[in-house]
Amino acid sequence: MAIQNYADNGAFAPRKVVDVLRTTSDELARSLGLGKNAIQRKDRIASTRTQRRLRQMVEVLNKVEPRFSGQTAMQLVQNNRADDVLAYIDAVDTGIHA
Repeated sequence: MAIQNYADNGAFAPRKVVDVLRTTSDELARSLGLGKNAIQRKDRIASTRTQRRLRQMVEVLNKVEPRFSGQTAMQLVQNNRADDVLAYIDAVDTGIHA
């Protein structure tokens, strides 16, 4: 999904991210390292910090990795290959160049 599909009026919209990921706003906030209010209150959604975290998440989900045969992490998860994505993240976390 293109990055602009996660936005409304030029800003990332948490509700769109929640809908695409089929999760809750609580889970999204936790994943972003933010409080629930940061993705529910209009003034907080527009903050630089919240927008930066949302952008980073969307970029990670949409980044094409050569290791994944030109697919994004989101495409892999949608194709029941979440374990491949998690293995890649674990390898990067441990310092192994994946």
